Amino acid sequence: MKYSLVLMMIFAIIKINAQDIFSYAKSDNVTELSKVKGDLNAKNSQGYTPLILAVYNNSYNTAKWLLDNGAQPDLQDDNGNTALMGAVFKGYKDMIPLLLSHKADINMRNYNDATALIYAAVFGKNEMVKLLIENGADKRAKDNRGNTALQHAVMQGNQEAVQLLH
Repeated sequence: MKYSLVLMMIFAIIKINAQDIFSYAKSDNVTELSKVKGDLNAKNSQGYTPLILAVYNNSYNTAKWLLDNGAQPDLQDDNGNTALMGAVFKGYKDMIPLLLSHKADINMRNYNDATALIYAAVFGKNEMVKLLIENGADKRAKDNRGNTALQHAVMQGNQEAVQLLH
């Protein structure tokens, strides 16, 4: 009986610490995050890592701390999206050099074979299109429908992106 109670308490502490990691990552609370003894690459119930949450919430300091302390930049959420894809989707340009400096795979594909560059073209994030190309994004990558970033830019009528992707 004592043994069961101790195990339940340990699991409760682990769960609380894991939850803290996610809430601190979302709120850019590096001070509290640094005190938590937990897996920096854990995933919450939606499949988000602390790094993905930090990036989605534009918590630059937390994202940097996580990366500096061993968070893996290319872990994918339940849809196969990475922190880099999230930065592009949300329009957080400053996150891209941070993630790339920590070896994020610029050409990583989600479960629909979309890359960060394809996301940038689809969502009209032209500054990011340029930044990703300058950092070696593969302009020839195709999503699961066979479309490249250029083809998506054409479909969106985004002439600036079309010029950048030619």
